[in-house]
Amino acid sequence: MAGHDVTVLTVPAVPTAVIATATTWDAYPRLWPKLLEEVWGVVRATPGAEPGRNVMLYRDDIPNVEVGVEMSGVFAGSGRVVPSVLPGGAAAHTISRGSPSVAGISAAHEAVLVWCAEHEHALTGVRWEVYGHWRDHQDPAAFETEIYWLLA
Repeated sequence: MAGHDVTVLTVPAVPTAVIATATTWDAYPRLWPKLLEEVWGVVRATPGAEPGRNVMLYRDDIPNVEVGVEMSGVFAGSGRVVPSVLPGGAAAHTISRGSPSVAGISAAHEAVLVWCAEHEHALTGVRWEVYGHWRDHQDPAAFETEIYWLLA
């Protein structure tokens, strides 16, 4: 699709700290900010934890989701915030540029779906988003959200 270059990458599994839950697509826009805030509260209070970028993993279309952050360093979990991992393997990938929005990110996901259908790549249904770090001085148009769909 226009504006979204899609490629297949072999990605490593990436450790994360997340809250995993089942929700609805209608409730999700109100839920994820609360989950992310809770995750950040726990990882900031964990000695040796080294959080990275925000992530959202969708295991299926229910959706069963994991909301959290990339991790390095020490993290054993606390309460609802548990260690997890973004999948490794072959994945279709694109980038949504600009301030994150439902329309922009949805368009990037749709671009991956269309490209995979055109190139006969089967999908597992597992997909995730990795959000770039926001900088106060950053032009909103320079913000990037990476979109991945795990290939079957």
